[in-house]
Amino acid sequence: MGFVQEFRDFAMKGNVVDMAVGIILGAAFNKIVNSLVADVIMPPIGMALGRVEFKDLQLVLQSATSDNTGAELTPEVAIRYGMFINTVIEFLIVAMSVFVVVKIMNRVMRGRAAVAA
Repeated sequence: MGFVQEFRDFAMKGNVVDMAVGIILGAAFNKIVNSLVADVIMPPIGMALGRVEFKDLQLVLQSATSDNTGAELTPEVAIRYGMFINTVIEFLIVAMSVFVVVKIMNRVMRGRAAVAA
């Protein structure tokens, strides 16, 4: 069996195609979650904290320095805890969604096994 034929057989297996579809859907879902956090959840939280842009919250360790022409000599060094909190919230939403999907799939599979028995 040639390399190309072997690769074609591998790529056309159901599991590989299912995995590819899952990755594509996961990437699209990730964009939705990012928008949900950045555009829906965080603005009211930022407003409640004194009308701040939550993703811009940071602790500056060293300010950026520039010369007379405005060229940056040293970049700003900061702990961007607002972005970190956004990322944690995004992760929690994705993790909860995956948990719910797996829980539903397990319930469906148990139901099918019970019907088949």
